Amino acid sequence: MAVPQFGQAEVALDEFEAFDAAAPEGFHVELIDGRVLVSPAPDGDHDEDVAAIGLQILAREPTLHIYQGRGLTVPAYRAGRARVDGAVAPLGYFRGQPSWSDPAGVLMVVEVTSGREQDAEVDRVDKRDAYAQAGLPVYLLVDRHRGEAVVHWDPEGGVYRHSATSAFGAQLALPEPFGFDLDTSELA
Repeated sequence: MAVPQFGQAEVALDEFEAFDAAAPEGFHVELIDGRVLVSPAPDGDHDEDVAAIGLQILAREPTLHIYQGRGLTVPAYRAGRARVDGAVAPLGYFRGQPSWSDPAGVLMVVEVTSGREQDAEVDRVDKRDAYAQAGLPVYLLVDRHRGEAVVHWDPEGGVYRHSATSAFGAQLALPEPFGFDLDTSELA
């Protein structure tokens, strides 16, 4: 399947939907800032990192759940579609929603870097900016290439106004509505 590479011409929403429908099993297709991004399915460590975060959230707030691989519309800047590694929302929020869901009830998006170091820039910059533009309250990035977790919060004017970083093994203070220190010792 021929897929536009990062940095090439913008892709319209209908063109993206055709790419998404034709993607081979095991690949994630996203539309971020007008560009189609294709990545292989995550490895086991990737999934375990998301699950570890989800368990810590659930232990503190049993009404919340982390949904892995959820498709969200991120329309603030351009028509966008992100297949997030984790979407933290109230249990039942996605019931009845289409495969590309409204992110309005999502409290935090979690992404875990994978693949090559150069691919991580999409999570560090492009997705961060798209999530801020969509008004997602908190963005947590598990950066396996740098060995750190970064939390961004308080989006205003299309950018996150605050961020904090912790090396793996240290505590990372999550902002409200979470308000607890995330243990990053299980992240790899």
